[in-house]
Amino acid sequence: HAGPVSAVIVRADEINRAPPKTQSALLEVMEEAQVTVDGVRRPAPQPFMVIATQNPVEQAGTYPLPEAQLDRFLLKLVLPLPERAQEIEVLSRHTSGFDPRDLLSAGLRAVAGVQELAQARAQVSTVGVTPEVLAYVVDLVRATRSMPSVALGVSPRGATALLAASRAWAWLAGRS
Repeated sequence: HAGPVSAVIVRADEINRAPPKTQSALLEVMEEAQVTVDGVRRPAPQPFMVIATQNPVEQAGTYPLPEAQLDRFLLKLVLPLPERAQEIEVLSRHTSGFDPRDLLSAGLRAVAGVQELAQARAQVSTVGVTPEVLAYVVDLVRATRSMPSVALGVSPRGATALLAASRAWAWLAGRS
């Protein structure tokens, strides 16, 4: 079986509750653009993205990702609990028949397909980077490695991810 990695976007809900073998497969495909299933290497579709959640509550029986592997994730978003009024609104929507699994009824529509994502990725790769910007990225990540308030500084892989995100941001802003 090709498995879930045959999808363009893979959502790993509560990744810290997934067994180490599953985590290992996701980490492999994120770094190497392939996954090994039953001894057979299978390429990941392109473009490819993993979106994962992690539940910080009740860590008993979970498998935290190794710190050195977390830099395979480009961004980390911490979502706070909603304000009281927002929580009332959520409950009100549910009592009115809202189904969060019905994306079309929620008004969500695709804004890009696989072809458009591949074209965007190709266009982002044309964004130039000056030597000064490269040096700035290196100085920035190296500074995290000596900061007492940072437990584990940014790795070289994290630096390449920061550079990739910067190029994407520039492209989105219409900069070359």
